[in-house]
Amino acid sequence: MKVTVLWSSPNTDGLTAAAKDSMVRGLEKAGADVTQIHLNRKKLQHCAACGNGWGTCRTQGRCALKDDFEQIYSELRGSDGIVLVSAVYWSGMTECMKAFIDRLRRCEAVCAHELKDRRCVLIACAGGTGRGTLECLGDMELALTHMGMRAYDRVSVVRYNRDYILPALEQAGGTYAERLRTGFDMYY
Repeated sequence: MKVTVLWSSPNTDGLTAAAKDSMVRGLEKAGADVTQIHLNRKKLQHCAACGNGWGTCRTQGRCALKDDFEQIYSELRGSDGIVLVSAVYWSGMTECMKAFIDRLRRCEAVCAHELKDRRCVLIACAGGTGRGTLECLGDMELALTHMGMRAYDRVSVVRYNRDYILPALEQAGGTYAERLRTGFDMYY
């Protein structure tokens, strides 16, 4: 079973990275084949709203822009599960995560539907005041809904809960891997 962990934060040793690492440890302990993709290290452009606002994303389910998007999209298509981990900026996803999700949504929601019903875990990490994680998770889930994907868990990580939520994320990774393996489904 293959799980792709897509994460975004410019800080590779901060709260977001720690949350991602905890989740990955749990996934790997449960036997998942994990691929980690750090969006901040990828070349990703923002949607160009090609043509009259829609380009090949609408007609072919592919993005016309030439960067790392297609390689990441291909990785997601080959995964049984997807974990999205983002630092929180002004109550939203990082700019890298948002740029990727915006382009993915255009390809998936209208034409491709290759990720439909994919089961996901969403993690939002706020190191400052801790505010904004719920709004960020809501935006992430809304994007999944547009694509027909499913959020199986939503985790808010803040400085206050770090000491108990990081071990819980490791356990969550193990549970997620097991549920992917057994075909656990939830009513939607």
